[in-house]
Amino acid sequence: MGVTDPAGPVMDRDEVDRALARLGQEHEAIETSLLALQDHAGRRLLEGAELTGVTHERWIATEASITLLWTYFDAYTAALRTAREIRSRRRWSSREDLVELTELLRGECVAVPGSAGAMSGQGGPGRLSEHYSLVALVDRMNELYASSLDMVVAADAVWSALPARIDLLAAELQRTRQLAHSVGVRPGEHPAGDDLERITRTLTKLREQVICDPLAFWVPAQGSSAPGGGRPDTTVYDREARALDEVRREIEAVLTVRQDAEKRLVRLRDVLSRADRTLAEARTARGEVLAKIAATEVPVVSGPPTVLQEQLATAAEYRRQAQWHRLSPLLESLEQRAEDELLRARESLTAVTAPLAVRAELRGRLDAYKAKVARHGLAEDPLLIERYEKARRMLWSAPCDLRVAEQAVLRYQQAAAEALAAPRVPEQQSRPEDVRGESS
Repeated sequence: MGVTDPAGPVMDRDEVDRALARLGQEHEAIETSLLALQDHAGRRLLEGAELTGVTHERWIATEASITLLWTYFDAYTAALRTAREIRSRRRWSSREDLVELTELLRGECVAVPGSAGAMSGQGGPGRLSEHYSLVALVDRMNELYASSLDMVVAADAVWSALPARIDLLAAELQRTRQLAHSVGVRPGEHPAGDDLERITRTLTKLREQVICDPLAFWVPAQGSSAPGGGRPDTTVYDREARALDEVRREIEAVLTVRQDAEKRLVRLRDVLSRADRTLAEARTARGEVLAKIAATEVPVVSGPPTVLQEQLATAAEYRRQAQWHRLSPLLESLEQRAEDELLRARESLTAVTAPLAVRAELRGRLDAYKAKVARHGLAEDPLLIERYEKARRMLWSAPCDLRVAEQAVLRYQQAAAEALAAPRVPEQQSRPEDVRGESS
């Protein structure tokens, strides 16, 4: 081992055999990887695709790398074959053989075409060949293989994920468009129809872009150096899928309108009819209040709004013409406005009849105190009788002045309270002697 050359100490036979065995295993692994890359579905698709953008640029570089990989592998194979031939000359290799093997296995003796091409970056002549050791050549092939595989796997992952999902969404879009057409939702006539047209255009363009430039939709994994580390970018797809879901829910709502339209129209007519009857009752009550109650302000009762009846007739016409997309928002608006109208009518009736309610409360209060006075034996009290009759005449006469009547009721209450609070004088009992005197 004392003899050395530029490759280092001369290897002995055992070292040569171990190096050849290791290099043989590496050769098999590299060949298997290169064949797998050659047969990779993503690579075949890239070869046949009309690429654009970043994918086109990277594929040009990757194709050159793959070509260079096979060139390197062929040089590696030739060097390994030469080393095996030298080793197989004799069972016990001579020193000259070992020197040659050491140079071949450890030295930079593998010549390959220059990777810089025919011209260098500065415009001068590029190197026509480069020299590597077998170990350095393996490292170089690993680098080229990793970058090439990364590009192929990324493109294949996008093609495997996005086009199929886009096609499924497009099929769902087509079903939704047919359903929308059946209920009258069309572009230019309904916002949902416009949304369906926009989603269709976006998905068509997205699919074309994914097919031509898949790497534009690839998000590399942060901090990952493994080939193909990352995920397809589904941002546009996800946005359009959500938009289609919203449109589908709107179409389903229109379908529900088609199924329930008659019942909802009947219910609307009933609510508006109740509102009209309540307003009529309020107008009648207002005349009664004006006749029976004096010195009070009674609010004016407005008539039913004709616009609701007109819109109800329009809704019925939409139903007859099967214009469900127009009927749906109109029904929702009418239902809310009809409920508001019924509430307004009830509030008008309450406001108009408020004076009658006040009079009824005063009458009830007056009778309640009269009954209480009677229970305590004060029904014949002259003052209470006088004040009761005065209050009663006011409350049961027409028109009734509520303010004056309320004061009369309060005076009766006050007199009754004072009478109830005053001490009672027991009736004088008959004396025995008076009885005796009468008997005598």
